[in-house]
Amino acid sequence: MTNPPAPPAKTIARSAYLVLGMHRSGTSAVTQLLALAGASLPSHVMPGDEHNAKGYFEPWRIAIFNDQQLQAAGSAWDDPFAWPGGPVSAEAAAEALALFRSEFGRTRHPLMKDPRVSLLLPLWRGVLEAQSISARCVIPVRHPLAVAGSLARRDGFPVIKSVLLWTTYMLAAEAGSRDLPRAFVDYDRLLGDWRGEVDRIEACHGASLPRLTKAAAAQIDEFLTPELRHNSGQGRLEDLGAIGLAAKGVYDGLCQAAEGGQLDPRPLNAARALLSDLKLQMGPFVSPVTHALDVARAQLADARRGREFEAGRAAELLSEAEALNAALKGTGAELHKLRLALAASSREIEALQDNLAKGQLNLLEVSHALDAALAQT
Repeated sequence: MTNPPAPPAKTIARSAYLVLGMHRSGTSAVTQLLALAGASLPSHVMPGDEHNAKGYFEPWRIAIFNDQQLQAAGSAWDDPFAWPGGPVSAEAAAEALALFRSEFGRTRHPLMKDPRVSLLLPLWRGVLEAQSISARCVIPVRHPLAVAGSLARRDGFPVIKSVLLWTTYMLAAEAGSRDLPRAFVDYDRLLGDWRGEVDRIEACHGASLPRLTKAAAAQIDEFLTPELRHNSGQGRLEDLGAIGLAAKGVYDGLCQAAEGGQLDPRPLNAARALLSDLKLQMGPFVSPVTHALDVARAQLADARRGREFEAGRAAELLSEAEALNAALKGTGAELHKLRLALAASSREIEALQDNLAKGQLNLLEVSHALDAALAQT
């Protein structure tokens, strides 16, 4: 009688959270919320700095890889026409898959936030599909002029460039996620009532956040403070001409979706058509310059890191030399003590030898006296 076949091993369904959208639009805040609620950050996370003290929560190795992909396409992260499209090469797909596995391992709910992913969604969706991981998208919506203010402070970008860049990223995120579970999140409402936004995220995804406990909620309360709102959307987009009007149409449409309404595709299509026209007219001039600047920035960053490494290594060697010099001085002092002790021991040995010689003479005298006494007997 043969044994019945063993039941197939159960596989745990995996779902990745993708935080999409424009730089400086609240992606970091959303990512930390999701992380505190149980999603898993990557192994190597970009640290905070003076522009984002609470942290970026980006996988810096993946961000570098994404920059390389944009550069290979003749573009850059801050190119308003940086929506490469086109087929994904086998080499890029294999490298992206290896990177994802090294950063997230077998975690059930990987959490990936890098705004560049919005421009490279076909590549990263392929990575998830290769591992049978479903995707849940969260797309924060922040006023483009508030984003422009933040980019002006950090990068010195003119407002018109930042607004155009915001439009490019938001259109890419929307188009690439249409067939996926996704939630548009109003950034200002997130800071004011994150619980209401979480309810919307869960409703849009059709799934609860992995682990939103009371302790996690307390941490989120502590993290999502009004100080995260560094810039407000002051000014009128209409004053920026056709680009501003297109951005306003996209923003109004996404805000409507963030409020639970139906997303109207007409303003998005109009903005997409404007971008296509601008890319045709200005892309050959703008993209090469932006690409060259991005490459120069990357080379400068590498040179700075190299100098920092060399300076650190020089400091280590100097510290080691000072320690050796101190040790040598200490050794010299110890050697001097040993020499003094040796001299004292030598003197003591000489004294003992003198005493021994005197003792031998006394013994010889006693022996002679004993011999004389025996002779008289």
